[in-house]
Amino acid sequence: MKGIILAGGTGSRLWPITHATNKQLLPVWDKPMIFYPLSTLMLAGIRDILIITATGQTSAFMSLLGDGSQFGVRLSYAEQDKPNGIAEALLIGRDFLDGSSCALILGDNLFHGDNLGARLQAATRRHDGATVFVHAVRDPERYGVMAFDGDGNPLDIIEKPSHPPSNLAVTGLYFFDGTAPERASALLPSHRGELEITDLNRAYLEDGMLNVEMLGRGCAWLDTGTPASLLQAAQFVCSVEERQGLKIGSPEETAWRLGWIARDEMTRSAGFNANSEYGRYLDDMARANDRNAIGVEVDGLGAFGFVTAREKQAFYSSSHNRRAGHE
Repeated sequence: MKGIILAGGTGSRLWPITHATNKQLLPVWDKPMIFYPLSTLMLAGIRDILIITATGQTSAFMSLLGDGSQFGVRLSYAEQDKPNGIAEALLIGRDFLDGSSCALILGDNLFHGDNLGARLQAATRRHDGATVFVHAVRDPERYGVMAFDGDGNPLDIIEKPSHPPSNLAVTGLYFFDGTAPERASALLPSHRGELEITDLNRAYLEDGMLNVEMLGRGCAWLDTGTPASLLQAAQFVCSVEERQGLKIGSPEETAWRLGWIARDEMTRSAGFNANSEYGRYLDDMARANDRNAIGVEVDGLGAFGFVTAREKQAFYSSSHNRRAGHE
């Protein structure tokens, strides 16, 4: 399976902030926004990823991410001339996909939670149809909303309904089989003049090929596309990281724990960020030289063993002492 990150658009909801830069390069607490969807795809086990940017913005992403080798992945780039809808990403990425199934994630969406990685990996193992993830929201009229019958089976997806049939919004993460580009090419533009991802998902639903997964209370989903939501996402990441002493959305850490990069690569990444707390965090991990040293799930991947409380305390104590030496 391959991955696509849609990082184009004008970022108009964030003007004037995004007049001179791409939204997905803005910071969400201590990392660029693009790190979060990239890490999510990596948690799913996806290593071949296309980043779609707005015209003229590829160089900025390449300067930040390069070819992805420092994360143990292969990154390709393409440009979207103008925002013609989320489903257009599958047409832009048709040659890249070359018949492969794919995961498509919006560049301003942040996911974090219990057992998330295992659920994403399960979605990659479905070779037919599509999988979407829904999450309860307070304002469903702002989203594509899933309607269900009396037995809990999905009936329809309604885009920004005036009278929502449920409070379950479809998130910006979609898994598709190899027929997705062909299906997308058959879509007609909506009244907004866009190829709507809701219409594509509905096509799978009408064929009985849409799997709907619920993200419950143990999972957080944040859209960082407005000033308020950008601030809220930063506060969320800050709160979790300060409380746990762990990073959310670190592609270097994800790659390290998945065994995709060696210690030398981790050390280089730490050195590249040497003057920051983020760099010192990576350095602590590389120095430990044990991918399970702090015994945690990486953003809910659930793939790493746990150590004792005493071992964990010893790690954090040594980490604190090393960090103090840099300050």
